[in-house]
This record gives sequence, C-alpha cells and structure tokens, in this order.
Amino acid sequence: MASLLQQVQSKMFIFAHRRALALLDGEYGSVFKGRSLDFDDLRPYTPGDEVRDIDWKATARHGSPLVKRYVAVRRQTVLLVADTGRNMAALAASGECKRDIAVQALGVLGYLAHRHGDVVGLVHGDAEVSRTVPPRRGEDHLERLLQEVDRSAVLDGGPSGIARQFDFVLRNFTRRMLLVVVADELLPGAATEMLLRRLQARHEVLWFTVRDAELAGPVVADAFEVADGSGIPSAIAADPRVRADYLQARTEREQRRQEFFRRLGIAEGRAGSSTEVLPELFALLERHRTRTSHRTRASHSSGRTTSPEGRQHAG
Repeated sequence: MASLLQQVQSKMFIFAHRRALALLDGEYGSVFKGRSLDFDDLRPYTPGDEVRDIDWKATARHGSPLVKRYVAVRRQTVLLVADTGRNMAALAASGECKRDIAVQALGVLGYLAHRHGDVVGLVHGDAEVSRTVPPRRGEDHLERLLQEVDRSAVLDGGPSGIARQFDFVLRNFTRRMLLVVVADELLPGAATEMLLRRLQARHEVLWFTVRDAELAGPVVADAFEVADGSGIPSAIAADPRVRADYLQARTEREQRRQEFFRRLGIAEGRAGSSTEVLPELFALLERHRTRTSHRTRASHSSGRTTSPEGRQHAG
C-alpha cells in the first residue's frame, strides 16, 4: 500500500499538469525563500576569493574578473497547525472525509517546503489536548506528520477546538515561523481571535479551510453535526422553505467568516474536495504574497519597519 505522502504526490500529478505544478512550486519559492545562500550581486575579484565563485559570463562582458556575492538566508520553519478533533472526521462538501482533504493539503505544503530545503513541524489536537512533532527535514518525517493527522482525526475523538493548539504554539514556539492552520469552517470567537492576533505578532499565518458538507444538502440523507449530534432529517430538509432558511443562515455565517479573515489580514484558502486543494493552495500563497507586499509598502511609506518579532520601530 502506498504511503500517505506517495498518495499526496500521486494526486498532485493527477489533478494538475506539469506546468501548474511548476507554477505552484514557483509561487511557494517566491514567498518563502528556502535556500541557505541567495545570490546578491557581483563585485570585483580580489586575491583569496574562491575561483568557483567567478561569474565567467559576466567577467567576459566586463573585461575583468567578477565574483558572485551571496547573502545568508535562514531556512524557513513551517509549522502545520491542524485540527484533529472529531469535526475533521466528518464529511466535506464533496462527500469525502474532511480528514483526507486535510491530509492532502498538509502533504502538498509539506512537500513544497521539503523541495525548498525548509523544515516542517506539526501541532495538532482537539479542545482537550495538543500534540507536537518537532520541525525536521526529509520525506520520512513528512510521512510521520501525515500519519499522525490521519490516525488522530476520528469520530470518537475529542471535540474540535483549534484555540487549544494556538495556545500551545504561543507557549512553546518563540522563533518566527510560517504557521499554516488547517481546520474546518469554524467561526472564531473573541478568545480565539485574541490568540490568533498574538500569533500574528510573532509569526506569519496562513489559513486553509476544509469546507463542511451541507446539513440540508444532497451529500447524505439525515445528515448530522458530529460536534453536537444536531441535524436536519431528510424529510424536513426536503421542504423548500427549510432549505432556503438553512442556505441563508449558511451564507450569512460565511460572510462573517470572510470578514473575520479580512479584519485580521489573514489569507485564507478553502476546499471542499481533493480536486480543489491544488488550485486553492496556489491562490492562498498568491494572496499571502500580495498582502505581505502591501503591508511592506505601507510600512515603508509610513517610515516604520517591522522587526522579526513583529514589533514596530520608528525609522
């Protein structure tokens, strides 16, 4: 049987052609630099320089030896923060298990980070407990992360509560990282919002939502909410008035969710099926890059800079 990472890679090639995968890889690389050294500029050769650093094409054009100068770039640490409470064992909008879509999203992001030399860690759990796998490199390590998520998100598990994982990250991780949150369609309350704002002050935060199945939808008969057992019997859900009211309430809730992410300036991606994961991840990275560049320009125009810890200093 193929490993979870192999299944993720197979789906990547099934759902996207080679050019799309190259674009996704490039989008990740344009946002999060993962090499230990980056080319900076050229300068004249001086005795003692490494001969291998000479740029021979530039030297031929210039007429005298030029060497490449590099700057050190700290490898990115990517921390995957996943809800593995029982909500993630329920059905997604497509009728697939939300856990499987979450594993696909986590696997793609982990694989991209691996390709760029970044280290990847995991914090996951429910409203009662958080578990962690420290950041490391390697495909075997990625497989372990995916297996942790896959076996933890079960119907008889603890209730979902991503705030518990946010609190865990705040108490245990101080170095600046990229946080990728994977959860279902929760609408964060005031306490969760406060924790998330504190996380934003220390880290870069992206959010990936796995969309819920509709309780009054066609995916399953007599659907119910695994969090509390509530639901709408199919006989009642068939009533056009009930369905209209349900869809209206769902639309209003989604609007509040989107407003929440806009207010905090967090880029969000949403997928209700495995086929939506790749395009939504590409869009998520693109939105994050755009928002980051806007914040940088705004910071520069106001004469202020932001430290890695998120504190602002007057210019």
